[in-house]
Amino acid sequence: MSTRKNRLAGETSPYLLQHATNPVDWYPWGEEALQRAVREDKPILLSIGYAACHWCHVMERESFEDEATAALMNEHFVCIKVDREERPDIDDIYMNATIAISGSGGWPMTVMLTPAQEPFFAGTYFPPENKYGRPGFPTLLRRVAEAWRDERDDITAQAKQLTAAIREGSKTPASAPLPEDAAARAIADLAQAYDARFGGFGHAPKFPPTPALGLLIDTQARTPDPGVLRMIHGTLQGMQRGGMYDHIGGGFCRYSTDERWLVPHFEKMLYDNAQLSRVYLAAYQLTGEASYARTAREILDYICKEMQHAEGGYYSATDADSEGEEGKFFVWTPEEVEAATLEAELPPELATWLCRYYDITEEGNFEGKSIPNTPRPLEEVVASLGVSGVGFGEALQRGVEALYAAREARVHPLLDDKILVSWNGLMLGSMAEGYRVLRDARYLESATRAARFLLTRLTRPDGGLLRTARFTESGFHAHLAGYLEDYAYLTDGLIDLVEAGGPPSLLRDAERLAERMLADFGAEEGALFHTARDHEALIVRTREGHDGALPAPNAIAARALIRLADHLQREDLRAQATRAIEAYASQIARVPRAFASTLRAAARLTSPAVELCIAGASEASEALERAVARVYLPNQVIAYARPGDSDPPLPLAEGKPPERAALYVCQGFACQAPVSDPDQVVGALRQALEASSGATQATTS
Repeated sequence: MSTRKNRLAGETSPYLLQHATNPVDWYPWGEEALQRAVREDKPILLSIGYAACHWCHVMERESFEDEATAALMNEHFVCIKVDREERPDIDDIYMNATIAISGSGGWPMTVMLTPAQEPFFAGTYFPPENKYGRPGFPTLLRRVAEAWRDERDDITAQAKQLTAAIREGSKTPASAPLPEDAAARAIADLAQAYDARFGGFGHAPKFPPTPALGLLIDTQARTPDPGVLRMIHGTLQGMQRGGMYDHIGGGFCRYSTDERWLVPHFEKMLYDNAQLSRVYLAAYQLTGEASYARTAREILDYICKEMQHAEGGYYSATDADSEGEEGKFFVWTPEEVEAATLEAELPPELATWLCRYYDITEEGNFEGKSIPNTPRPLEEVVASLGVSGVGFGEALQRGVEALYAAREARVHPLLDDKILVSWNGLMLGSMAEGYRVLRDARYLESATRAARFLLTRLTRPDGGLLRTARFTESGFHAHLAGYLEDYAYLTDGLIDLVEAGGPPSLLRDAERLAERMLADFGAEEGALFHTARDHEALIVRTREGHDGALPAPNAIAARALIRLADHLQREDLRAQATRAIEAYASQIARVPRAFASTLRAAARLTSPAVELCIAGASEASEALERAVARVYLPNQVIAYARPGDSDPPLPLAEGKPPERAALYVCQGFACQAPVSDPDQVVGALRQALEASSGATQATTS
């Protein structure tokens, strides 16, 4: 690797810094690079990726570190490198172009632009030589340079045509009520795609279908259906048993390369674990299945232990590779398991038990080693070993702790320690919900620290949000204006924290962010834009309503507005949410399954909220809180009336005596009698849920 540094050396993104010593004359996205392209009449080579991306590392080693390839790039192009996680606006625009040009997308993304930033060629990974049915990267560079020289007019015309199509795609038709059968059709589509053998939907590669699972769980809570429940159990159990889940350290990897959830790409992303912990918590509430609570707890423990800065912000990801090998940190041989248990002075037979339960064999399941997974139930493994089941689980847990300690001595994958507001909003909301459901005070403390950090260190003096921050040896660096997802996810996460018993004043922070979000990202036609009104002008101002790896920001914004309307009696916010949802009615009619988060938000408009106020601050009120957490309510609103609280009570808590432990259940301007017996809470909540579900069916029939 060269010791020379290019212009990326002054950046804070770990991904950009990875490329700072490439011989490529990389620029970060900005006026210097864009003006040079115009001045020299050169095409732009835009390379987009992220720090934990395995194939990004491969292309760097093969092409960007190669002197001859770099010379071609530097001679014919202005080369710009973008961290997609810092700049989702640029990523979104040029991913649309990549899909339009090549028929598929992914990272690393390679896009050729005119000096006017209009795309004319795009692809993903390119090998250094002609193979995999793709031209080698040097071949591609020469062809594009020749075409730019000899076919300029055609290229420019095609680029303008494609740009016009991308602009057209960002428009939304006139708002209309959602189709009454949209959610039912989405469920039917999921049922058709469901993999009854391994869980999940479709074929390999399999990504965690978190928005779809959320819709299934909401649907099952309102109108129980055996088929829906099978999809929930099959998918959640398939994922938690497979190698995509880190059975030693907790947390999920990005996706599975096979249909069995066995072999992942090993990067672990904050946003996946935020969403999946939330789904497993909800499924635990819905079904009472203890393994779902255990998985959620292990995810949250992993985040607290390994992915949170001392000041409160959550880190973004860990890499798939260590020591240049994908997955090396995570895989085992039986000999390594035996050595770890001996080092921990555990009984010698425990190594055999661990290997049997976690499927660690001499043959291995990944390049001669084994990714821990649990294909057989614990009871079956106990029977096959001919041992007593008494204490077996506890012994296994001690063994896992020994494996974790041994793994800690290995070379760790790179930590992408930048702090993104949007992903932090998702995570603090899930952490708060983890406290509410599992009653572990560490999770409430973690979520509260994260909220305070974001509201102080990543908020500008004018009240707007910044996008990203990082602590480095030279200090704290925060920059880039926030996007819709930053405002939407953080607003929703703050409401989660308030409803878990966090400071009531945070609801006013959420209200302030929501008002800023509407002012900066709103539009007359309802759907919210991805970027603010005063954002840097790009070739298109995008907006999208469908879910991807992240839930649709427009949908989460709508959900947050509805929740604030329920808490604060702000019908203007409910009206804004309705417009944001109905802007996508025609698209939802075509592919409802792609809009699971929007459908979940829409259901909150048609289902009267179940308003809960828990009064008191004693063991008796704690018992009521635990009882409330046993029931999954898709449209709940929770407030607290506590004696001696310095914050003004929220509207739902006004008039409720804070000295006496009681649960108040209200709906549609009518309240049940206060409940003080925890044994009666579940019945009261289920009665309210049935009433709410009945109202939903009445409004849609």
